[in-house]
Amino acid sequence: MGLRIKISLILLGFSFFLSFGQVEVKGASENDSLVRKIYFPNKITLRAYFISTSNTFNFSDKNQGIDFTLIPNKQNQLGFSAAFRSIIISYSFAPKFLTENRDNQNSELQNLNLRTFLGQWMVNFQLYKEKGFFIDVPELDINEYFPNFKTRKTGGTLSYILNKDFSFRAIVSQDEKQLVSAGSFIPNFFFYYTDYELKSEGINEDIYSYDMALAPAYYYNFVPSKNILLSAGGSAGLGLNITKSDDESLSSLLTELNFRASVVYDKNNFYLGAHYSYLILNHNFDRSTYVQDDIPYLQVFIGYRFKAPRFMVKTGDDFNKKLGL
Repeated sequence: MGLRIKISLILLGFSFFLSFGQVEVKGASENDSLVRKIYFPNKITLRAYFISTSNTFNFSDKNQGIDFTLIPNKQNQLGFSAAFRSIIISYSFAPKFLTENRDNQNSELQNLNLRTFLGQWMVNFQLYKEKGFFIDVPELDINEYFPNFKTRKTGGTLSYILNKDFSFRAIVSQDEKQLVSAGSFIPNFFFYYTDYELKSEGINEDIYSYDMALAPAYYYNFVPSKNILLSAGGSAGLGLNITKSDDESLSSLLTELNFRASVVYDKNNFYLGAHYSYLILNHNFDRSTYVQDDIPYLQVFIGYRFKAPRFMVKTGDDFNKKLGL
């Protein structure tokens, strides 16, 4: 399925969710109707998940009229996450027993994600490390593997959730549950640092890229029944990219597009679901080359919430009191 078709389906579903407005949970009493979401502050939320993700770079050389793509030797990953109060930590790795990982020509892929909530503020930190890339040049019929090409992307997003009735936690960590359909405008500021280490026979390049932008977003959680959540949304942003190499330092306009869709089944502390997102960053790589930096992300997960030990609850209460949360 092409990117345009995926985006069209997401936007079609998003428009469908918006058309329903606020939907009450079936069977809720008049008192319950005022409760839009449930928070589980005294429970630890654990999950295991399978993810398929990568960071691909599509280059367009204006001078030579050639397009080429830097494609990581893609691997599937397994991961685990834990959430308690304001902190969500997750880590994933690529085990050899998964079919797509068996013949990976010594490539590597690591992904770390840390998310925290402070009131209506949300902070997300990400790390992508990749080793082993194919260079695909369709016009010249070239597809060559470079095992020592490496990239590392670190950075994150600072967000503010305007609507208190909207639960982003119900989408990403399940330590909250959305009871009534709600949406929210979410202003974002993001910053990413990407290090390209391109080393091979006749090639020795170290290139550094800095991305920063403001990216307003809107997300909507649709609750068609008590235990099902459907969510969709996206962001579009503008900012600045600075790319540095041994030869030059170039500043250029950065554009950002990000689309996300989720489905979650949540009942009696047990939950399962799936997320799909696609992040696109566009900017100049040098004075003659334009790059599209893509991160597609698919996650299928299953998890459970259980009561936290007393010492964790007390520590969390003391921490919140000190911060005035």
